[in-house]
Amino acid sequence: MATYVVLGTFTEQGVRNAKDSPKRADAFKENGEEVRGATVKDLYWAQGQYDIVTILEAPDDLSATALSLSVGALGNIRTPDAARIFRRRI
Repeated sequence: MATYVVLGTFTEQGVRNAKDSPKRADAFKENGEEVRGATVKDLYWAQGQYDIVTILEAPDDLSATALSLSVGALGNIRTPDAARIFRRRI
């Protein structure tokens, strides 16, 4: 499995519904496997340019993109940046 970091920002709808963000995050983690075998490993709320930082594992780039687009389609966050990341093997 490849590892990815996905950076997200709240939309206006997401800001209005910010109090529901923890519930949405839990649902996102639970439903990740349903989207082409991707797994949400961790999710952070952030301060600064991005509001959400997600670490996920997926079998390939297409699966990671599908998961990012599926959460963006709900209208609460945009996922403008994502990158495949690599762990140093010691």
